[in-house]
Amino acid sequence: MSTLAVRDEETAGKTIREFSLDFLTEHITVRELIRSRVYQEVSDYNVRQGESEYRGLVMPNGADRTLNGFRLKKPRVIDWKEQFERAIEAFEKNRILILVNDQQAESLDQQIEVRTDTVVTFLRLTLLVGG
Repeated sequence: MSTLAVRDEETAGKTIREFSLDFLTEHITVRELIRSRVYQEVSDYNVRQGESEYRGLVMPNGADRTLNGFRLKKPRVIDWKEQFERAIEAFEKNRILILVNDQQAESLDQQIEVRTDTVVTFLRLTLLVGG
């Protein structure tokens, strides 16, 4: 089993959250990274049913943005596959940047070597209003 260090950062460089993901192989694609992350965070949320705040990579349908995540108007089970599709779309439209050891991931099929010193950073970009 190989473990990957993951962190979420603001565009200013402040770390918002740090966690690790385990993989069975030493090489994964960016797509597999996103799938594993989304699956884990949705599973964690669904186990804690009753909470209205979801701290995930992308906003679920029927939610509003909060300081630390997204608030569901009504607590419910979230579909990880739907969240995965939303995350893939966000990556493809450059609303999410992924840095692997400070190098930007360019495609979903890009290979990542899972090592103890590999650090993956997710940057969620926010559209400016009125720009």
